[in-house]
Amino acid sequence: MSTPTDIPLFLLNTVLNSGGSISLRVFEPRYMDMVKDCLRAQTPFGVCLIEQGDEVITSPAPAVAATVPHLVGTLATIADWDMPQMGILNIVVHGGARFRILDHRMAMNGLIRAAIELLPAPLVTPIPGDYARLVPMLRALIEGLEEGKPPEPHHFYDAAWVADRWAELLPLPLNTRQQLLELDDGVARLEAIYRFLERS
Repeated sequence: MSTPTDIPLFLLNTVLNSGGSISLRVFEPRYMDMVKDCLRAQTPFGVCLIEQGDEVITSPAPAVAATVPHLVGTLATIADWDMPQMGILNIVVHGGARFRILDHRMAMNGLIRAAIELLPAPLVTPIPGDYARLVPMLRALIEGLEEGKPPEPHHFYDAAWVADRWAELLPLPLNTRQQLLELDDGVARLEAIYRFLERS
């Protein structure tokens, strides 16, 4: 699959991390069409946290135009789907590479498409000694999950991967999760997680 430079966006009140997984209930026509196209072509779409505006629209263009995404998001690949009833799609997506929006525009159906550049993945970095105790705690939490486990392989040796999984499990404000997503340094992400846990 070639590297995408122009993608449809799914604007949400959540953050998708690389190596993570989220479940989505799709019912708006613009997103139903997007999911069907992505399934047919086996291509990803982009997930971006909403900076301003609403997740669901009930009126046409003006409301969509008022929905503004954060500029850094994550490519999402559909891993599973089902249609429990007509007009509703349940999908599970896995997070891939991060990207930055260079420009975006609205299609006739209200779907937002964006020209993007892919961001480099954080370097695989061993867990610093001060934060090593976060690893067995995280492993136990993940093993105890009945659903929503991160897709394999699991990289408990990598600071960025461990930080991203903690970010998904902790009750962090959305803006904090977005700030962590935008950090290029995996150890810096893990340090922020450690500070949050110390304060909790």
